[in-house]
Amino acid sequence: MKILFLESHPMWIYGLPNGLKEIGHTVIISGPVSKENILDMISKYKPDLILSMGWTPEHSREKQPWIRDAARSANIPLVYWSTEDPLHTKNFTLPLIITMQPDFVFTVTPSLFETYEKLGIKAAHLDFGYHPVVHYNTEPYSKYSANIAVVANAYPEFLEKNPDVFRSESFKNLILPLVKENIRVDFWGKHWERLGDQLGVPIPSDWIHGYLNYKKARKVYSSSKIVIGLQNCTDQLSQRTFEVLGSGGCLLTSDTEAVREKFVSGRDLIVSSSPKETIEKIKYYLKNLKQREIIRRNGMTAIKPHSYYYRAKEMINVLIDRGIISAQSASEGKGELINYTDVLEKKYNLHYVNLGDTLGQISVKYEIPLKKIMKINKFTSDRIYAGQIIKISKK
Repeated sequence: MKILFLESHPMWIYGLPNGLKEIGHTVIISGPVSKENILDMISKYKPDLILSMGWTPEHSREKQPWIRDAARSANIPLVYWSTEDPLHTKNFTLPLIITMQPDFVFTVTPSLFETYEKLGIKAAHLDFGYHPVVHYNTEPYSKYSANIAVVANAYPEFLEKNPDVFRSESFKNLILPLVKENIRVDFWGKHWERLGDQLGVPIPSDWIHGYLNYKKARKVYSSSKIVIGLQNCTDQLSQRTFEVLGSGGCLLTSDTEAVREKFVSGRDLIVSSSPKETIEKIKYYLKNLKQREIIRRNGMTAIKPHSYYYRAKEMINVLIDRGIISAQSASEGKGELINYTDVLEKKYNLHYVNLGDTLGQISVKYEIPLKKIMKINKFTSDRIYAGQIIKISKK
């Protein structure tokens, strides 16, 4: 089966697409989506299924109708995997579903698929996963070594506006007590420097390392004695739960029903439900290398059934069972990943649009008439947007 995967974000293009490839499907990864290239990809590859997931630049309000109309006109099933549930169900997921009108919705929140079904939306639960091509254990890197590490964005505005969400409780139980006790935690991710007011004490600047490339996260997980993983809800697992364990990290996370449903506390990972418990367990496990190593190895074993190979199988089986695709169309072959952007680069000289670019400026820069650029890209107007890929000329 050929599957068009409408995504460009590194957090998503290395996970599920690899799993789908492994079970024998050809996956075309779109890269930045435009009204024109969706139609071009459908015409060129004739996909049997279109997948979209998450909340990324490919889900802007402008792009949602393009995706809907392209899928409808080609009579191709459109499936959306909602990974922002339940924190953003009302403000993002439901408006997107209303506009994009997918034929089926997967959600990471077990309790929500019934909610979608009651609204007339065919839906099912599908957990996050990890892929061993991206998240695997390595030798420690001195650059990323730490006693205690966190790889996450801080989301200070969200926590301030939503103090009652479980992520806030997870944060207060797992991170806040360590900062208050001046127990060093090394933070990778955005906006940790802005949490001083909410913490009541600033995070020392030398603890904060800023943005980390997604594919480098495994280096932190493999090089740290303990990795703290926040949970967003009690009944579902965060994406990083799977990725930390897949990378051989010794994970400390919140004590929730979802964690205990899939893993054994003290065997596969460490859990805490209070600030006091967090400090006690941090001190204990930092002193006990042997126990950390046992947990780390057990975690890597326990996580294996949760790779994207198995998530891909589950997704396809559900879509067949629910009549979205036929078993015949879902037949498996060799399995291949095609990056549409790479295909374009082999044939064309490209321009990647930056914020503030205009088509007129691009025309002047490359000394190519505006009408010629519009023709080669099949543009009906000179309107462009940041992140768009524009064909300049054939190579």
